[in-house]
Amino acid sequence: MTLPFTTATTGERTGTARHYLMCRPEFFTVSYSINPWMDPDAGADTARAVQQWESLRQAYESLGHTVSLIDAVDGLPDMVFAANGALVVEGRVYGARFAHAERVSEGPAYLRWFAERGFETLEASFTNEGEGDYLTLDEMILAGTGFRTDVAAHMEAQEFLGRPVVTLRLVDPRFYHLDTALFPLDGRNVAYYPEAFSAGSRKVLERLFPDALIASAADAEVLGLNAVSDGRNVVLNAEATGLALELKRRGYEVVPVDLSELRKAGGGPKCCTLEIRP
Repeated sequence: MTLPFTTATTGERTGTARHYLMCRPEFFTVSYSINPWMDPDAGADTARAVQQWESLRQAYESLGHTVSLIDAVDGLPDMVFAANGALVVEGRVYGARFAHAERVSEGPAYLRWFAERGFETLEASFTNEGEGDYLTLDEMILAGTGFRTDVAAHMEAQEFLGRPVVTLRLVDPRFYHLDTALFPLDGRNVAYYPEAFSAGSRKVLERLFPDALIASAADAEVLGLNAVSDGRNVVLNAEATGLALELKRRGYEVVPVDLSELRKAGGGPKCCTLEIRP
């Protein structure tokens, strides 16, 4: 059960305490390329990635959220991107089935973590990458396709979770997961970058969310939309300055973080964060 925050600040918006699963990037590196952000020749600094990740974890805990940890696995450098590991709704866990061979072993590792703790789990029959392509709102789940997740997985998730699933097609390979191009502001509204979506999907978003926050190309291109909101506080990449100003204008508290090292693999705050919804 989630409970309203008690804070010293005042404002119309309230946040709810969340439970997140994260994975310390002990073995993080950029040794292969499966998206346009990754350059193995440039590599990555593991120690710096760990420091930045620890700052993200501390930010969540300072906001009153609970953070659980899954052990990192040597040889799985992208396991830090916990959001891709599963989708959890009302205590039911729909497992990930990764599109690329380099990440295939992550799915069973995450599903095993949940099974060992008594969650009801389903091993996916179709390719999907967890919360990377599934974003949960109060009345629906928005689901991305086009690069990593099969539309058939959308239907499988809907059957297992009993929530309406709305398919959205991604068309720009820089925004290979839904969570790189859109994030829920709360349970009813979203922020997104229209050019990441097909024409039909843009119309769907316009219809569903007429008051959405529309992000600029500049903010999208620093993965500003790979953000995490609890309904009041929004944790996002520090470089997304225009998005931060608009969020403040709408009454949100902005918590900027530096995840520049993890962005070398195409990740940001949301990629590192799998929400456990009881």
